[in-house]
Amino acid sequence: MAYFWIKTAHLVFVMAWMGGVFYLPRILVNLAEAGGDPAVRTRLVLMGRRLYRFGHMMFGLAFVFGLVLWLYFGISGGWLHAKLTLVVLMLAHFTVSGRWLKGVDAGRALPSSRALRWFNELPVLLLVGIVFLVLAKPF
Repeated sequence: MAYFWIKTAHLVFVMAWMGGVFYLPRILVNLAEAGGDPAVRTRLVLMGRRLYRFGHMMFGLAFVFGLVLWLYFGISGGWLHAKLTLVVLMLAHFTVSGRWLKGVDAGRALPSSRALRWFNELPVLLLVGIVFLVLAKPF
């Protein structure tokens, strides 16, 4: 029974993190399109900072529960290594988003809104791969 509670907690925190992974790049798109309106930029940067902090906390909790699943319950296999590779790529994407947000706060320019819109779609592809690997366990 403990296995299902830990797995449930892992999935809940992963879903919470994914909210940040999907929304933070959207905030960056809005920042790129906000122009010179300081009130809008300030509000979006504040929202982004809070979301980034929340996302890191959710990732940390998902990581801890995932580690328990791996070490205590012995979940393993080649599919897990592939899944973790995609998760690391997702974390890198989230980290890049956060660094761009910090750059805006420091006065640096963002990529174009078009480039940010493409960047915003990458996590969807990674998530499809992750879900497939978890459900199918192909190797």
